[in-house]
Amino acid sequence: MAVAVTLVRMKLAILRHSTKGQRGGMMASGGVLGLLFAAGTIYLAFLEGDWLAAAYAVWMLGWIIGPVFSGGGDETLRPEFFSLIGLPARKLAAGLLVSAFVGVAPVISLIALAGMVVAATSPVNALVAVPAMVLQLAVFVLLSKVAVALLGIALRSRAGAIGAGVINGVVLAFLGQAWVFAVAFGQGSQIPAFVRYLPSGWGLLAAQGNYLALAAMAVLIGLLLAAWAALLTRRAGANRPSTRGRRPMRAGTGREAVVAKELRTWSRDLVRNHQLTFALAYGVFFAGAPLVLGWTGMLPWAAPIFIVMAAAMTANLYGTDGTSLWLVLMTPGSSDVRGRQLAWLVTVGPVAALLAVAFTLLTGGPWALILTATAALLGGGAGMVPLIAVYALVPGTDPQKRGGNPLRTSEDDSALTGLAYLMLLLVGLTGAPAVVVAILFGWWGVAAGLATGALCYWGLGLLAQRRLAARGPELLHMMRTGRRPDGGESSAFKLPDMPKKQRMLVMFCWSLGAIPLVPQGVVAAIFVSTGQLRQSWFLATYMSPGLRWPVAIAFMLLGLAMYGVGLWLPHRAKKAPAREAVYD
Repeated sequence: MAVAVTLVRMKLAILRHSTKGQRGGMMASGGVLGLLFAAGTIYLAFLEGDWLAAAYAVWMLGWIIGPVFSGGGDETLRPEFFSLIGLPARKLAAGLLVSAFVGVAPVISLIALAGMVVAATSPVNALVAVPAMVLQLAVFVLLSKVAVALLGIALRSRAGAIGAGVINGVVLAFLGQAWVFAVAFGQGSQIPAFVRYLPSGWGLLAAQGNYLALAAMAVLIGLLLAAWAALLTRRAGANRPSTRGRRPMRAGTGREAVVAKELRTWSRDLVRNHQLTFALAYGVFFAGAPLVLGWTGMLPWAAPIFIVMAAAMTANLYGTDGTSLWLVLMTPGSSDVRGRQLAWLVTVGPVAALLAVAFTLLTGGPWALILTATAALLGGGAGMVPLIAVYALVPGTDPQKRGGNPLRTSEDDSALTGLAYLMLLLVGLTGAPAVVVAILFGWWGVAAGLATGALCYWGLGLLAQRRLAARGPELLHMMRTGRRPDGGESSAFKLPDMPKKQRMLVMFCWSLGAIPLVPQGVVAAIFVSTGQLRQSWFLATYMSPGLRWPVAIAFMLLGLAMYGVGLWLPHRAKKAPAREAVYD
């Protein structure tokens, strides 16, 4: 108990000092969004059927898969910090578990679990629901901790990294396409009964009179705690380098050497293996999820989705390489940016082309749109990745110094997550002009996609090359120290000091702007153009002929406006100190 109390006090002290400035604003904004989701979950408790059990299953999946996008989850107190104290693994795991309940995410999850009280079948069961909420939250937290620990061990081998990438990609795609399964269940008689008996639904079973579920949760918590304690003892183990013979690297020019080095990094770095497999699994499953409704129209879009996600996962290309950046600066004629662009294209391009051709053949089209989007996005991704990597570099951990959690490649998880979301938007925008041409003029869009892709590859790469040559020493300084030479923030993506209301508005726009822009705007416009009407939740497909295009365009403009506000408010806040300095 003393260990747990000490760890809780440490966690509270750290959080108390980290709730100021940008991190505090990010926590507040995320808390507001979380409260909205929690309120929606509680609302489901008033509906008939197993909607609440299904919602808790989604919350459980979020706890398991969330750490993949947030650098390994909440590790305010890392197990490595206490490795020299000599605490027994089980005692340390129990103390870390208790401290894990301190934070924004556990509080919001506990509020969402209050739906058990609403769903209780009697006053006595309403009282039982209170301990059931706590036990259910403990199950969520421990599942998250065990999943992160297992993933860390999996990332020590290539097979494990690939397998973990597939699982994580499928689960995250399921969360992103939850509406598909909601519609599928809504068209049927009820949600499948097995959802109630998943570990996420045991607390709800207890609140509805099945008290054995409380004992089952207690047993599960004990097993998960023991598993986590055992995994903590293996966390400090280092990756074992492969001793297999390799063909010698042959390169006639500096650019060829960079390409060869990057291709070997893509094949050897287990984190990159995981990222690429994750992007592939996400794209295939996200596009294939509507098959549950018997709709094949989205399947060919697996290739564009894979390209955009691969770009987002590798947005911090230079940051993840650590201080090896000094090698690039000492060999200025190596064409490092161009070499990295070509290696990225060679790694992602063949897989994307195979997906585009195979799935479009299966569905019979639309050939022009898919080929256009694939060509444009490949060029846009290959140009945007190095550009964002040098303009919004987030200092990362040197690969040889990565700890027991390989997913944590940087100390600034919020900046990495924001960088990934920004990349999703920017790469998507590089393909938008060519897609519009394909919608309006058919096969001319393919030529437009090749042209815009080549232009983005050359132009954005040139900008990245010039930035690296002009600001290379400053970037290396930031990689080494975590601070800019001028004392500013370490990441260009970080939000400046802003009022909390504006910060919350920015987070709202970034988080939800994709809904009106992509599904209700771009995808609905594609349906309207191809004559596919009355498609699930796409509003424009239900409108009268004269309103279909206006509604789709209005949603696209709304999404762009939300992203515009999300970018303009931070830009204005960054300019404000400069204006005040001039006036002073």
